[in-house]
Amino acid sequence: MSIFKRLKDLTLSNVYALIDKAEDPIKMTDQYLRNMQKDLEDTEQAVAAQIALEKKSKQLYEDQLALVRKREEQAHLAAQAKNIELARRALEEKREAEQKTAEYQLSYEQNKMAADNLREKLADMRKQFQELKNKRDSLAARANAAQAQRNINKTFGGFGGSAAVDGLGRMEDKVRQLEAEAEASADLYKKEKSLDEEFAKLSKDKAIEDELADLLKKYEE
Repeated sequence: MSIFKRLKDLTLSNVYALIDKAEDPIKMTDQYLRNMQKDLEDTEQAVAAQIALEKKSKQLYEDQLALVRKREEQAHLAAQAKNIELARRALEEKREAEQKTAEYQLSYEQNKMAADNLREKLADMRKQFQELKNKRDSLAARANAAQAQRNINKTFGGFGGSAAVDGLGRMEDKVRQLEAEAEASADLYKKEKSLDEEFAKLSKDKAIEDELADLLKKYEE
């Protein structure tokens, strides 16, 4: 694919449209950044090569232009010296240099136009690349914030849910059962203790009655 074709296809509007459809916009953006970085490097190489052609064709054009002036001066000097043959040769080479000058001038102008066009495209690519980098940072910040919010919502969604409420209800039932058992055990202990006390009292009362009976018998005599 030619650089100009990539430059035509690689526009931020197209990139953003594809990113919007992506499941993971950050990964998609990173991939486009890598692609754009590669295209930038290729374009920079192409621009450098075109600039080299521009400079070379300019140098050839300027050299031929200088040769035209030089041969014209030499023709004048030869004519002043009455050296007709030398003047003729100078004029002939001047004519050839003029033809080459026209050719090199056209080549230089074409190469310069191509180089200027590439410079402009390269500047545009660099601008778009920076914009996409800024967009990536913004997307990453928004994605991180959204993920954090989603995690918080998920946590709060499970907090105090039906499972927790049901579990708490079961724990309350168990506590009530333990309390009831404890209370029943206490009542039973009280009853058992009361019965023992009654029997103990009964035994104590019998001992007193027996002692009292013995005492009375002594005084009956």
